[in-house]
Amino acid sequence: MEIERVLLTQEQLQTRIAELGAALSADYADKTPVFIGVLKGAVHFFTDLTLQFPHPCQYDFIGASSYGDGTQSSGQVKLTKDVMTDLQGRHVIIVEDILDTGLTLRFVTDWLRSKGPASLKLCVLLDKPERRKAKLSADYIGFTIPNEFVVGYGLDYQELYRNLPYVGVLKP
Repeated sequence: MEIERVLLTQEQLQTRIAELGAALSADYADKTPVFIGVLKGAVHFFTDLTLQFPHPCQYDFIGASSYGDGTQSSGQVKLTKDVMTDLQGRHVIIVEDILDTGLTLRFVTDWLRSKGPASLKLCVLLDKPERRKAKLSADYIGFTIPNEFVVGYGLDYQELYRNLPYVGVLKP
């Protein structure tokens, strides 16, 4: 395996996700939000997070990519799947695995904002502020991590390692 070390254990992930779920539950207790997962990386986080939300809600997914097969963002973002839900007047929570350069999430937030939601918040499992190129910040952050290429718990390298139950640093 090409994992240098475990950065976040399964237990650390689940503890923090429960805390994020509690914060979202408090903030959206009187609303029916639409959770929008960014495919494919956010699937594990999206599932575990929404299981911590005990109130009525809806799910949808959007696909966007700027990485291709490399470890560096190409800078070109493309939409690979649009949402099916009418977001006009709705409270939207975007759920993403990592906020890195911010280019993909800037594209996604602008795209979804154009659909007229009442509110739009961003919840990320991992934040890597050292790499930010787009002016963007998350409303809910699981962990702030150093500038290392990470895989596992949905994050991939060339579509591999998504299934690891932890977040690990890929060997250079």
